[in-house]
Amino acid sequence: MDASAISFFGQPEPGSARPFSAATRAGGLVFVSGHSAPHDPARGIHRGETPADEVRNALAHIAGILTEAGSSLGRVVQMTMLITDPADYAACNAEYVKHFPGGLPARHTARFGVPTQARVAFSCIALADIAEKDLQP
Repeated sequence: MDASAISFFGQPEPGSARPFSAATRAGGLVFVSGHSAPHDPARGIHRGETPADEVRNALAHIAGILTEAGSSLGRVVQMTMLITDPADYAACNAEYVKHFPGGLPARHTARFGVPTQARVAFSCIALADIAEKDLQP
């Protein structure tokens, strides 16, 4: 594996309002950009009714990105949880811990305020599971 190789996953379309990749893989690590639960009412996709629903749906989305990049939630070494309302902290934590039965990764939490109705979002760093050359971004 070429340690200097960088692979990008989920590249944005030209002119996208979201000028970042879903994830980047480099040096045996996968760096996942901040993502909330998917939300597209026109297609019947909703973030969730409760903060716990949003955590569950956001982490499922993150898990899919990690899989595409050759990793998994079980390989996460650092997680960032972004919340809009500190009152949701306990509910978010109660759901969050269910997704890491093998051990909780290092984490920090911060408030965020971006142009979205999401209550919670996550970004993370994970160990890559397979060789860079075996992936097709």
